[in-house]
Amino acid sequence: MNTYHLVILTPDKILFDDNVVQLTARTTEGDVGILAGHIRYAAILQTGVMTLKLPDGQIKTAAESGGVLKVSDDKTTVMVTAAEWAEEIDPDWAERSRQDAMAKIEAAQNEPDRLERANLKLQRALNRLRVSGHGTGQATPPLKKKKQ
Repeated sequence: MNTYHLVILTPDKILFDDNVVQLTARTTEGDVGILAGHIRYAAILQTGVMTLKLPDGQIKTAAESGGVLKVSDDKTTVMVTAAEWAEEIDPDWAERSRQDAMAKIEAAQNEPDRLERANLKLQRALNRLRVSGHGTGQATPPLKKKKQ
């Protein structure tokens, strides 16, 4: 199988820097698969799942929080706000993040900026839960107290 060089960067680290057979990622236009010899290409990535097929056949999956993808002649570069491998995700922390985001959504109903930030936080938490295998990635609204 043909391979190509892939670099995945976050503001804090180089997550990956090696050869791969294929990269699959979610763009604003839908999922895209990159193989060796792909044409030059650039896309905006949404919060989602990034899957790598390595030369030995191993599949690596990461949760990513949006960024950009650039395919050039000599390598493919992914720059994302945050990313972590599925096996490194702490599902308890991700669940607490989901609950916190739901509470913030509830509290920010009349504040569009706060509501947008809370929704983005919820998307990231749900993505991390889905990628880690510890959740469906579905939001459960916070319980409302009954008025007495």
